[in-house]
Amino acid sequence: MFDWVFEDYGAEYAAFSNAGLEGGFFKSGQCASTKNGSALVVFYSAELEKTQAKIENAGGNIVKNIFSFPGGRRFHFSDPSNNEYAVWSDKS
Repeated sequence: MFDWVFEDYGAEYAAFSNAGLEGGFFKSGQCASTKNGSALVVFYSAELEKTQAKIENAGGNIVKNIFSFPGGRRFHFSDPSNNEYAVWSDKS
């Protein structure tokens, strides 16, 4: 979806690269959501609608449909573990 490369290290950790930075995800019993007061990780896409369709096709759940805000448009989605993310674009 974002052309990231993943490498699994057991059942609870996956590293990613080819994303402009490198990092990883740890499986936790908790989830991140703005409703719970957590920080919102926001990704950029030049093609917002196409990115939303890819996320939906991969099993993501749209939490907030595309909306306008000062500086662009964005939508929020959750992954299969209910962690919330957003994707924004400055393109119409």
